[in-house]
Amino acid sequence: MLCTDRDFKPAGEHFAVPTQGEVEGRLLVSELVAVACLQELLKKEHAPVIERVRRRILRDLKNRCRALKLCADDEKSTADYALQLLESAVAEASSR
Repeated sequence: MLCTDRDFKPAGEHFAVPTQGEVEGRLLVSELVAVACLQELLKKEHAPVIERVRRRILRDLKNRCRALKLCADDEKSTADYALQLLESAVAEASSR
């Protein structure tokens, strides 16, 4: 099933490509972790915390995109997607 250290387990190299279920499971876990974290943040403060998270995401993405040598269009698309994801997670956390 889901494993963060699959490559280091015996015969892990035989399962280098994750199954669709594993990918969906990882996405589900990522969403749940993000929403849970945002719910906790939103309990204390709202706008200042979310704005700090937003700035950090953009800064970290810029550094990682630069390391991957992505073109400007890909970097912009990545940042746009990240911000859409954050907005969606904040909306979900606020509605619960």
